[in-house]
Amino acid sequence: MNDETLNIGVPIELKNPDDFLLIKESLTRIGVANQAQKKLYQSCLVLHKRGKYYIMHFKEMFLLDGKSANISEEDIERRNLIAALLEDWGLLKIKEPQKFLNKASMTAIKILSFSEKSQWEKIQKYSVGVKFNHKGSKHGTTS
Repeated sequence: MNDETLNIGVPIELKNPDDFLLIKESLTRIGVANQAQKKLYQSCLVLHKRGKYYIMHFKEMFLLDGKSANISEEDIERRNLIAALLEDWGLLKIKEPQKFLNKASMTAIKILSFSEKSQWEKIQKYSVGVKFNHKGSKHGTTS
């Protein structure tokens, strides 16, 4: 399976090559919040694959790994909103933006400012390069 077969993710262009790390860090501060516990569940990641870049919902990453994931329309709309925000902030350009017009409302996500990120527990449900065995334990990383 590959990204073209699955037709997933938002294809993007970086404004500057150095923006990859800035986008990656910004995405760690955007997601679904548990306000009471001050936990933020990261929704999206930036993927660099064969010279192309994508904003991916973490469930789409599971699909690319050949795992099952129940990705909802709400997940897709949240991903589209996050990609649009990154574009509004001047970090990237969405290729074929007309394909990604359905967006969640801003109330569907929480954006932590850089200064408040240390006050929250940031949780990733998918980690690039970390492999898990069938019981969910880490068994190595790739680079």
